[in-house]
Amino acid sequence: MHAAARVVLKLLAAGLSVVVPVLLVRLLWIPAVEAVFHPSVATTSLLRRASIFLGVLGGYWAHVRYQERRPATELRCQPGRIALGALSGAGMISITTVILFASGTYELTAYRGPELALLGVASLIWVAAFLEEITYRCILFRILEEAWGTSAALWLQSLVFAAWHLGNVKAQATEMITTMVAVTLIGAFWTSIYVRTRSLWVVTAHHAAWNFAIVWTGLPLSGIEDWRAVAPIESRYDGPVWLTGGAFGPEGSVLTLVVVSLGLAVMLRGAKPRRREIVAHRSSVA
Repeated sequence: MHAAARVVLKLLAAGLSVVVPVLLVRLLWIPAVEAVFHPSVATTSLLRRASIFLGVLGGYWAHVRYQERRPATELRCQPGRIALGALSGAGMISITTVILFASGTYELTAYRGPELALLGVASLIWVAAFLEEITYRCILFRILEEAWGTSAALWLQSLVFAAWHLGNVKAQATEMITTMVAVTLIGAFWTSIYVRTRSLWVVTAHHAAWNFAIVWTGLPLSGIEDWRAVAPIESRYDGPVWLTGGAFGPEGSVLTLVVVSLGLAVMLRGAKPRRREIVAHRSSVA
């Protein structure tokens, strides 16, 4: 079988371990629970998120254990590194937001304080980050890396990751281009975290904390406005899109691009001496 065909088959098999549990939860499990127990909307939402999380986790573990026939080392829990990942995720994006609030580019217009609804948002953000990381880093990147090496896989899956997020942008071509560049670099940075740690949980914690830190400020998150109403603070932005990030939010700011680019350079430079972290191109497979 041709090498490219083998890669596609591996991606399909691994992808089913994520897609099938999600479909089973949404189309069978949740409707059955609603029909029998008639839970509240909030309870149903929480149950749906928990079920998707556990279903996908179990499906991926089973795929790795029985299809790939290897230990799922990327699922090992390392509390200290996970906490560090979360702190660094919130801290990195806060460099941008703090600078822009301090300069008046972002302006706090009202303080509402934390609301109980934030817990629901946090759980949704965690599950969403988990699904993206298991899909893009543990499946797409890892399988491409095995075939074509770390560098090619890192940039290819980052481009796919960015393209997927363009659906959140309802703007002119210029903003779509800047968004594509920004999200490609952010995706590459999260991949570099996975390369260094080989841990789903560390990169998920970084991703989720990054997103929640944006929600907390009352700014758009990746072009999504839905959660601004429950943010502890109400804020607005005023200035050129290249600086504010525009409707996409602080992730599209040039300040974020600088911070992420520096972080990516440090992460990849630190990884190069460690052969187990950088997989070279394998001519026999490609």
